[in-house]
Amino acid sequence: MKSRHVTRIIPGRETSDGAGVKLRRSIGAAPSLRLDPFLMLDEFGTDNPDDYIAGFPPHPHRGFETVTYMIDGHMRHEDHLGNVGELKSGGVQWMTAGRGVIHSEMPQQAEGRMRGFQLWINLPAAEKMKPAGYRDIPASELPERRRANGGSAKLIAGSLALDGETVSGPINATPGAMATDPLFVDLLLPAGGSQTLPMTAGHNAFVYVYEGAIRIGEKAIPQYAAGILGDGDQLTLTAGDAPSRVIVLAGKPLNEPVAQYGPFVMNTHAEIEQAIADYQAGRLVEAA
Repeated sequence: MKSRHVTRIIPGRETSDGAGVKLRRSIGAAPSLRLDPFLMLDEFGTDNPDDYIAGFPPHPHRGFETVTYMIDGHMRHEDHLGNVGELKSGGVQWMTAGRGVIHSEMPQQAEGRMRGFQLWINLPAAEKMKPAGYRDIPASELPERRRANGGSAKLIAGSLALDGETVSGPINATPGAMATDPLFVDLLLPAGGSQTLPMTAGHNAFVYVYEGAIRIGEKAIPQYAAGILGDGDQLTLTAGDAPSRVIVLAGKPLNEPVAQYGPFVMNTHAEIEQAIADYQAGRLVEAA
């Protein structure tokens, strides 16, 4: 067995998106900070409604997938296909933009805490122009395994062997079902507690700490930071002096060129220009 170690730490940068929603961006804060197939990771978390109330009014996407994991709060998704989804505490929305989607994500609360993540995952060239679609996954459909030491593991995508039992998330439960074969785990570690996870060698992986702090080998990763991992087939995380929460993400690299302009992610600049032209002409969602 080969343990993964931290090769780089990327602190989350405070920024805003949509109509002024405040967030922290780590992966994807700059083109050099992507990790194939992951394009971007945003964390949002606040008790102040002024930081989120304006939400994300209608906007386009093409060429990738978005994964929204809502830890606290309530957002409504609406898109050009007529879909309406209610994303509530503990739930996930997995959306494939494909050839084009125009959607909005708007808060359905005027006060209280809103906290969660949005992850962007690239699509291979062969799938960038497939029809758009999405799936809402309520908290009740996310398998969670609690440990005797007070820790827990919640699986959103992929499969893991945990304490002698193989657990599969609602997304990508069958290996090979998705080109990027994503793994998405939310871990709670008690103070001083450890968790070892099996990992697929050759897949790119990172962790993001959103409560407390953790250590991987000799490297400490503070709150609000991503730790890029080297290769290996297992990962051991240890919490510091306080309980810690961390998401673990891994995926098969696509090894394809990336051309991005805002909400459009393609393989060439010509394809980006076509996406912009399609959007401006009102045919983004109709392009074949």
